[in-house]
Amino acid sequence: MLTSHLSHRNFSVSIARSKQRVVILGSGWGGYNVLRGIDKKRWDVTVLSPNTFFNFTPLLAGTAVGTLEFRCAVEPVRKYTPEVTFYQAWCDDIDFSKKLLTCMPATKPVGTEEQVETSTTHKGEPFTIKYDKLVIAVGAYSQTFNVPGVKEHAHFLKDVTDAREIRSRILECFEQANQPTLSDVERRNLLHFCIVGGGPTGVEFSAELHDLLHTEIRKHYPHLAKFSKITLYDVAPNILGTFDKSLVKYTENTLSREGVNILTSHHVERVEKGKLFIKEQGEVPFGLLVWSTGLAPNPLVEVAQGVKKDKKTSSLLTNSHLNVLMDNGRPNHDVWAIGDASTIEDAARLPATAQVANQKAKYLVKKINKLAKDRDSPEPFEFHNAGSLAYIGNWKAVYDRPSNGSDEVFLTKETGRIAWLLWRSAYFTMTLSWRNNDLYFCNDPYTKTASGIFGRDLTRF
Repeated sequence: MLTSHLSHRNFSVSIARSKQRVVILGSGWGGYNVLRGIDKKRWDVTVLSPNTFFNFTPLLAGTAVGTLEFRCAVEPVRKYTPEVTFYQAWCDDIDFSKKLLTCMPATKPVGTEEQVETSTTHKGEPFTIKYDKLVIAVGAYSQTFNVPGVKEHAHFLKDVTDAREIRSRILECFEQANQPTLSDVERRNLLHFCIVGGGPTGVEFSAELHDLLHTEIRKHYPHLAKFSKITLYDVAPNILGTFDKSLVKYTENTLSREGVNILTSHHVERVEKGKLFIKEQGEVPFGLLVWSTGLAPNPLVEVAQGVKKDKKTSSLLTNSHLNVLMDNGRPNHDVWAIGDASTIEDAARLPATAQVANQKAKYLVKKINKLAKDRDSPEPFEFHNAGSLAYIGNWKAVYDRPSNGSDEVFLTKETGRIAWLLWRSAYFTMTLSWRNNDLYFCNDPYTKTASGIFGRDLTRF
C-alpha cells in the first residue's frame, strides 16, 4: 500500500502554502547544481536521491588509488537541510498527469546487511510525493552490453562507494600475492589489473593506477612490483575516441612507454571470477577488473510512460528549453530533464559529461528562479564547450578544446606538463566548496602537502 507524502507532513507549520514545490530527482552534476542555485525562499524544494552526497566524478580515479581521500570527492546533500527537504530514496514511477511520484526508500532494510543497489532489492514501504515542478536528473547506469558475468565480477567507477571498493581490492591483491604459499604464476595473475573501456575514465584510472604501482607499491612491495601489470582494453580502434587524433596518438605512446598495455579492437565475450574471456586472446586471468564502457539508461527513464525517448540512448527527449517532450510532441512546461538522463531533440548530440550536465543545471536554475518571479527565460539552452581533459600519468595530461569561433574546425591542443597544470587547476577551481578546496589541496600529492609528504594511503579497512 502506498503511503501519501501529504499525510505525514505539516505544511501549515513549516512551509507557506503560497510556495510551489520543486522536486529534484538525483544529486549528481545536474541535480546537485540545481539544488545549489535554486531560490529556496521562493520555492519549496524537495530532493530525492539514493545517495546522500554529490560525487565530484573527475576525482574518483584519484581516490580509488589513494592519491586523494574520499572526502575530497563528495559534497553532502544535507548541508542544505532543513531549508530543503531530502529523502534518501528511489523514484520508481512518475504520473505526469497527476504530478505524482512513486518512491521507495534506498536505506537498508531493518535487520539486514546487504547493500541496497536498486529499489527492487528493498522490501520497505513505498510512498508518494506530489510536485508542481519536476527536475529529472537521475543520471545513467554503467553499460555492460549484456556481457555475461560483468555485474557479478567487475568493478565500476561511478561513485565514491565504487572507488572505495576498488582501492580495497587493489590492496587485497597485493596482500594475497604476498602470501608465501603462492607461486610466481599465481602472483602474476593476481597482480594483473584489467580496465575495459578506453574513454577518459578508463584512461585516467589506468594512469592513476600506474602512478600508484611505480611509487608506494614499488617502495612497500618491492618484491611484488615486478609482477604487476596494467592492461587497457577497448572495442574501438583507438582509445579516447572523442579527442583529436594527435592527442590519442600521444596518449597511446605515453601510456605504452610507461608500461600500460593497450589492446584496442578487442572484444570481451564473458567474465568469470578472476578470468576475462577475450575473443582475440582467449582466457585472461586478472586480480581486478574495472569496467568503464559507457552509459545505460536509468531504470526510471526506461519505465517512464507518456514521454518521447531518444531511439539510440533511450534517454528522455527535451526541447531546447530542457522541457520533457510528451508522446504528442508537446513540451511539458512543468518538467525538465538534464544530465545523462536527457537528450535535446533535433540538436547536435552532446557528450555525456559533467560539463554538459553542469551547464544545463546552471541554465535551468536561472529559468526556475525567473519563473518564481512570474518571468520566463526565452533564450534556449546553448552548450559552450570548454574542452576535454584527461590525465595520462606521471604528471602528464592531454587537453582538447574546439574553437569557439566560426564553423571551421580548429582545435586548441595541449599535452604533457602544460596540460597537466590545466587539468589540476581546472578541477581545483571546480570543487564546490571551500571545504573541498582545502581537502583537495591538502591531500594532493603533487602539491607536496599531506599525501606528497607521507605518500598515498595503503590502509585497507
